[in-house]
Amino acid sequence: MQAHFVRKLISGVVLAAGFGMAAVAMPAQAATLRMAWSQDATGLDPHKQTAFSSIRLLELIYEPLVRLDGNLQIVPGVAESWQFSPDGKQLTFKLKAKGKFQNGAPVTSADVKASFQRILDQATGAVARANFLSIASIDTPDATTVVFNLSQPDVPLLTAMTSLNAAVVPASEIAAGTIGTKAIGSGPFKLDSWVPNSKEVLSANKDWAGGTIGVDGINISVLPDETAILASLRTGQTDFALLNDPLVATLVPKEPKLQLTRTPVLSYNVLQLNPSRKPMDQLAVRQAISCAIDRKDVMDTAALGEGKVTGPLTMPLYATDPSQLFCYKRDVAKAKKLMADAGFANGFSATVIAATGEPPTATAEAQVIQSQLAEIGIKLDIKVMELNVYVDTWLKGNFDMAVALNGGSADPYSMYNRYWTKTGNLQKVANYIDDTLDGLMQKGRAETDPAKRKAIFADFEKHIAEVSPWIWLYTAYGYTAEQKNVEGFVPTPTGSLFGLSKVSIK
Repeated sequence: MQAHFVRKLISGVVLAAGFGMAAVAMPAQAATLRMAWSQDATGLDPHKQTAFSSIRLLELIYEPLVRLDGNLQIVPGVAESWQFSPDGKQLTFKLKAKGKFQNGAPVTSADVKASFQRILDQATGAVARANFLSIASIDTPDATTVVFNLSQPDVPLLTAMTSLNAAVVPASEIAAGTIGTKAIGSGPFKLDSWVPNSKEVLSANKDWAGGTIGVDGINISVLPDETAILASLRTGQTDFALLNDPLVATLVPKEPKLQLTRTPVLSYNVLQLNPSRKPMDQLAVRQAISCAIDRKDVMDTAALGEGKVTGPLTMPLYATDPSQLFCYKRDVAKAKKLMADAGFANGFSATVIAATGEPPTATAEAQVIQSQLAEIGIKLDIKVMELNVYVDTWLKGNFDMAVALNGGSADPYSMYNRYWTKTGNLQKVANYIDDTLDGLMQKGRAETDPAKRKAIFADFEKHIAEVSPWIWLYTAYGYTAEQKNVEGFVPTPTGSLFGLSKVSIK
């Protein structure tokens, strides 16, 4: 889940001017972006966080080796250059010589090695661990060179390294055991203070190797909901907001002082089934649920039609026409027959969990699904949880069904291997695997020919839609709303807020 999206921001500029008989000019005060969100971060450990609200905060503070830009191209992060060996079994990075952590220490190859050793240590509980299991050893020939020795060619490894969950952290903080209690990265902003569910104060990292930062800091306030954020934007108390509720976002263009940016995203709204629990352990029951769901109706009702019905693969390079997938056209008669074949002609009862605020549409989605499944005799009890409780419950796989917003990736393997491979570290969340899924993921991981990779993952998508461990619903949009004097933010399909490093206030 990750990664998947609800945060809102308050920001603004204070300008001082002298007035009076002599009209003495006063110097302008520092430009601080005032931001607000309604769902706060749930923790500070970049290797463990799955909640979008945590990722959106931490990606301002920490840096991975590489990043994805607005066109899903890999660009420098901590590293300035990288290269695979001809046989694909080594990946070498050259670090930026001027890279520094926010405590003033240089970013070295030793920090990179310690960070990935921590991610690979099962005791850490790193959420992206499965993406890096091909790393056999790490060499550090000098302070700015890191060589990853791989057990096999691993095409999607570089894309996996663009994630915040692969952030480089100081080796000294790992040794001290302070990762998660303090936030010390090499990113554009320092976390000066955090009062959970109240506010964060960030200041610009003047030593950031990524270039000039457009504001001196960011003050983030946690507001009760997105309607409160819109009100704050209207009154000029907020400069910039990342909105997730379509109902609120669609009101922004009506405000003459505000501007809205609307960007398709890779994250996906999904109904996750738990195939380890009866009767979802039966294929026919899972398929009946898939056939009973009208995905477009869920999107139209919960998200005002602001989105696109999707299959499992949401990245443009690999996405296929979802109408070609199993039961993407609602078929209640088929669903009832499948239920009867499984011995549940009279249905059954189950519970679906949803988080408050992430996404804002979660409860509405659950209600539409509840109504649709009632037509085939499934009685759903909706259990809405605070986000931190939901995340803990979700990570334990302790649910019958879950309405979720999960993060996407530019590559299918790095997006899904932690769920749908036998070594995936989120298998206890997915609770389903078969030889076909695992085999296709492994083939796609090693294949270097783009056309062959696309064919492999097309087969993966077709198979997973048919066995229906989850019911993929739709992708939505990312929205940013800002005052018209806020310039320079570039949105990305990942929903990243990293672009705030280039924002300025005119």
